[in-house]
Amino acid sequence: MERRSDNRADIRDFLARRRAQLTPEQVGLPTSGRRRVPGLRREEVAVLAGVSTEWYTRLEKGHISGVSEEVLDAVARTLRLDDDERTYLFDLAKAAQPSPAPRRRRKAVDVPPRVQWLLDSMPLSAAFVTNGRLDIVATNTLARALFAPLFNSRTADVRGRPNFARFWFLDDDSQDFAADWDGAVDITAALLRAEAGRYPNDRALRELIGELSTLSPEFRTRWAAHNVRIHHGGVKRFHHPEAGDLELTYQPLDLPMSAREAHSLTIYTAAPGSASEDGLRLLASWAATHRPHPPTRQSPAR
Repeated sequence: MERRSDNRADIRDFLARRRAQLTPEQVGLPTSGRRRVPGLRREEVAVLAGVSTEWYTRLEKGHISGVSEEVLDAVARTLRLDDDERTYLFDLAKAAQPSPAPRRRRKAVDVPPRVQWLLDSMPLSAAFVTNGRLDIVATNTLARALFAPLFNSRTADVRGRPNFARFWFLDDDSQDFAADWDGAVDITAALLRAEAGRYPNDRALRELIGELSTLSPEFRTRWAAHNVRIHHGGVKRFHHPEAGDLELTYQPLDLPMSAREAHSLTIYTAAPGSASEDGLRLLASWAATHRPHPPTRQSPAR
């Protein structure tokens, strides 16, 4: 029997929030009188997208199955979705199509030796591999030293793999470690939102989202915002317990390890000649002669 993902609530909330963020002035519409709701009205979006009001209302209620790419493109342009948001909308539409019965749980993918060799070949960069749920599935030595607060966190013992989302949202020490904790958790929730659009039937992902929603008010607030992040990179600053303040450039790269699950290779580096590069060298030297990761004070998960 064929099934489809019941993601109507995600579709409804995403489109309604994006519609509420646009003003008539932004899309060249005249304004007159008082408006009962923020942003554009449904009929205004329908006119701009070239569809009927009834049809767009049905779409915003989550009935997206069978909608053509041309119409989705028109809605995306009208709502001024960025590339990541457009991809998310198309992922929601794909997930709503009839499909075979969903898998209950995806099996973990073994990391091929060649990937570990690649990580180990970058001794002065902190490199690691994550899956779409932000589980860390492989690292080099410097990455374990850099993210020692995560690896030593009690949240790292949950379900056997360290997980960035659990660390950022459930461990108080993460707020001391990240110079911009708010930015870190914003990105984390947006990455999980994009993954939920791609794999809405992933049981492990749904369990993670349920756990974070139950235990973290900060996650609930950000999850409800329906922000999406797929392609990202930039600069992050850390207060490391051993190396002090670090300003590092990071870049995730798609890593095709399995057809069943998406993985990313992320590399953290420092500007040549900077104090942060000295800090990474200190960590690399320390990690080469000590335990896999330096000790840090543990605190209970929130």
